[in-house]
Amino acid sequence: MIYRFMSMIGLGIILLSNAVFAQRVMNAEAVKDYPNRPIRMILPNAPGSSNDVLGRIFATKLGEVIGQQVVVENHAGAAGLIGMEMAKSAQADGYTIISTSPASMTILPNIRKKLNYDPLGDYQFVSLYAVLPNMLVVNPSLPIQTVQDLIKYCNANPEKVYVASAGPGSQSHLASLLMQVSANFSSIHVPYKGGGASVLAVMTGEAQWTITPASSVMGHVRNGKLRAVAHSLSQRSQLMGDIPTVGETIPGFSYSAWNGIVMPKGVPIAIVDKFRVSMIKTLNMTEVKDLLGKQGAEAFTNTPEQFRTLVQTELESTAKVVKVSNLTID
Repeated sequence: MIYRFMSMIGLGIILLSNAVFAQRVMNAEAVKDYPNRPIRMILPNAPGSSNDVLGRIFATKLGEVIGQQVVVENHAGAAGLIGMEMAKSAQADGYTIISTSPASMTILPNIRKKLNYDPLGDYQFVSLYAVLPNMLVVNPSLPIQTVQDLIKYCNANPEKVYVASAGPGSQSHLASLLMQVSANFSSIHVPYKGGGASVLAVMTGEAQWTITPASSVMGHVRNGKLRAVAHSLSQRSQLMGDIPTVGETIPGFSYSAWNGIVMPKGVPIAIVDKFRVSMIKTLNMTEVKDLLGKQGAEAFTNTPEQFRTLVQTELESTAKVVKVSNLTID
């Protein structure tokens, strides 16, 4: 009886071992052949937005490296919620990737009462692909050349200065809130439907200032339709020329934007690693660095663990700003 029982256990172990071995063989074959068809990249942002522009640059050049087309799909509804939920439920085979940013990974989870995804638990982190400062810009007709000028102007014109944002809880909204809380001044918040509309509002004088990803305003700064006052990196950057940092006036201020790739949870690590190698090759291309640089962004990669730690840290810091401002959306 004992012998029979032990024999059954032994058979079970053999069957389990065979199953594990078979799965490993299947995974190895899948990795060897990956990718053998187009990859879908979900962008939870509107066409023409900063994230869209950077994402399409990256997707086009990545496709050249991997030998397969990377098809960009914009799913911007509900502040990016629709795109993130769609990505969460996608098949975990490496053929769906998601271009994320602070808006979807650290801001929305802090301000939305009902959220059907966990930024830390529902996705497989891969790597960042771009980092860029937020740029503080003003309408060029205003007597504002520095951050201190902006603070003085707002204090001298209470209830008359409007700050535009891409919408409640957007990066531009949170960045402007952090500035105002840190420097003890205020402006009237005017949310628009997307970054393009908020930038246009400042250009036309409908709003006086905004702080938004540099990629969405660099062209307008060059042609004189906007004035760049400062950027949000922790120190001056060659990429930004002689533009000062906000932190030079508001000590400790740093609120940079980034773009990174995640996959649905459960993608085999070997596929993640192979994809990340292709990302590194893409971002090391001089042409890619130049294209991103023209948008005010810098090509950048890190490990999945470093990317996850970044998101966790920013979730905590964003929570503090949200708490002070009492900001929530349904």
